[in-house]
Amino acid sequence: MPDLIYLNGELVPRDEAGVSVYDHGLLYGDGVFEGIRAYAGRIFRLEEHLDRLERSSKAIMLELPLSRQELIEAHIQACRANEIRDGYMRAVVTRGDGDLGLDPRKCPNPTLFIIAASIQLYPEELYETGLELITTSTRRNSPSSLDPGIKSLNYLNNILAKIETNLAGVAEGIMLTQDGMVSECTADNIFICKDGAVMTPSLATGSLDGITRRVVLECAEAEGLPWGEAVFPIAQVYTADECFLTGTGAEIVPVVKVDGRVIGDGKPGAITRRLLDSFRALTKSEGTPIYD
Repeated sequence: MPDLIYLNGELVPRDEAGVSVYDHGLLYGDGVFEGIRAYAGRIFRLEEHLDRLERSSKAIMLELPLSRQELIEAHIQACRANEIRDGYMRAVVTRGDGDLGLDPRKCPNPTLFIIAASIQLYPEELYETGLELITTSTRRNSPSSLDPGIKSLNYLNNILAKIETNLAGVAEGIMLTQDGMVSECTADNIFICKDGAVMTPSLATGSLDGITRRVVLECAEAEGLPWGEAVFPIAQVYTADECFLTGTGAEIVPVVKVDGRVIGDGKPGAITRRLLDSFRALTKSEGTPIYD
């Protein structure tokens, strides 16, 4: 299968695709990115992902090198070149080649690359048996320090928390706010279900405005399920009837144990399964076509 990277308007073999060691995306994490999924030959919610990419880039005063339509065509081109029908795209825009100083004005041309490949974030059996989580000691960055609405290349906060989950031998970890409220996981948004209602942390907690998070709230609305966004402590996760995570890579994956506490009856719950079915039905019917 081809392994070609879209890099600044060209399709380049993986082994030849590279950025300068002076690129500020590498030196300082100065850039933005999106993770996007394709299902059955369609790119799911591409416009929403590009909306967020544009918001992130505008927030850090980074001018995207392509127009909206050109970005759409670039994603389609990357998928076609790699024969993707079901897969994952990572679109990255960095500040570009500069010098060793911080000043972004020294980077006249941003770097854009798109990787289109297959992905399997969690083993399939975990969607049937559920995940075990821990609460990490690494707290989520304060929104007053780094706006969570900016999906930036600087993920060290999440990586430090991910190291804790690795050491604990679990797949994911819950990150709390600076004052101890539930925010998100290292790479996923988190949901709980209680008494038939679906709840997820407010964006004010520093959690990412995830595209899959939004889709799940749409699905809950369509299914007639009560839903909301709130600020709540970790104890509400422990005592929830169900818990699940969402993300572009993860989709919807159930959680059955947190910090040693069994969630509900210790099995993926009915609401989680219902929302997963609803989500997967959408992925089969929506999206930007890759192939004519």
